[in-house]
Amino acid sequence: MSKGQTSSSVTLRPFLEDQEDSLHLIIASGFPAISIADCYKDFLLSQRDNAYLCKAELCGAAVSSGHSNNREITSWMEQMVKDHPDVVTVVKYGKTYESRDISLLKIGLNTGKEKKAIWMDCGIHAREWIAPAFCQYFVREILQTYKTDAKMEEMMKNVDFYVTPVLNIDGYIYTWENETTRLWRKNRSPGPEDCACYGTDLNRNFDASWGTIGVSFNCCSKFYPGSKAMSELEIKAVTNFVGSRKDSFLCFLSIHSYGQMLLIPYGHPNYTAPNYDELMMVGQGATEAMWKVHQTNYTVGTPPDVLYPISGSATDWARMQGIPLTYTFELRDNGRYRFELPEDQIQPTCEEAYRGVLYIVTYTHDKTFNGAVANTAVTLSGILLAAGVTGATLR
Repeated sequence: MSKGQTSSSVTLRPFLEDQEDSLHLIIASGFPAISIADCYKDFLLSQRDNAYLCKAELCGAAVSSGHSNNREITSWMEQMVKDHPDVVTVVKYGKTYESRDISLLKIGLNTGKEKKAIWMDCGIHAREWIAPAFCQYFVREILQTYKTDAKMEEMMKNVDFYVTPVLNIDGYIYTWENETTRLWRKNRSPGPEDCACYGTDLNRNFDASWGTIGVSFNCCSKFYPGSKAMSELEIKAVTNFVGSRKDSFLCFLSIHSYGQMLLIPYGHPNYTAPNYDELMMVGQGATEAMWKVHQTNYTVGTPPDVLYPISGSATDWARMQGIPLTYTFELRDNGRYRFELPEDQIQPTCEEAYRGVLYIVTYTHDKTFNGAVANTAVTLSGILLAAGVTGATLR
């Protein structure tokens, strides 16, 4: 850098998800567009060359090649059943548009009784590769922990975990084809008859204020919500499976990236969850737990308060079904690498997110089975007073 030059950096907010949008912002800020575009292209190509290595020691995937593509995730799921046949089963609960099985891991100790449940889905947006990596990490951690940790063993006795590592399988596979498809977001169903574009944004397709805000009815848009609520096979699979057991589910978690946020219902600014205060309180406790791992700041609040208004999301739908604690995790980062985290950030991202999820799961469990909610609430209120509420103000 020559004398007189200054070094500057730009952190892009999560809603600037298009390269073009980002470049427009940078150009308006006085940065040279050509160098920015070249840097982005070089980085994208390097990510494809490295194939987003998600090694076994990083994300818990039992794969031989070190890559976390869909075929290897499927093999890993089968291996989990072989390694832990007493607590893990694979459940196929739907088909994608391209006729692939949608499967989850059911994890829990068999007590011979009907049990409560906790839901987690990852990979509803194809390009968010850190999400499936986290699902794998989460499964590995709870399976390694329950035999030596009394609390985890207790939770495994009382609840079953339903974990879908990749929900948008068709889209995820498409992102692995080449560098031009890497940032694909939607599924791969065809658009309306008069549209040559493919794909519906699955996290805008749930029957939760569907199509009212935060969407585009241009079928080529990445925010296209589909022709109607629950038009997509992937969403029908989730709603049929969870909806038929909704009284059993205590918690519904959907894992995304990026932005370092913990989002609570509702995405529409005109609606407030009946347990808003509790959702904020528990969410703040979770973000505090995540910060303690690697001092990474996460913001908690509703999408309109901390991100942008949305409709038709999974967690809004789940809350409307009566599932009390529903959260969307937006994992690292804040915009530098966006959907393509470097390999050295995979493990720390999973480590901190695990602590946040564990906090919510433990609260949910203890509230239901131990009658400990009063004491837990006092502790969480202390955290809120000490740390300050990030995001929306309690109402």
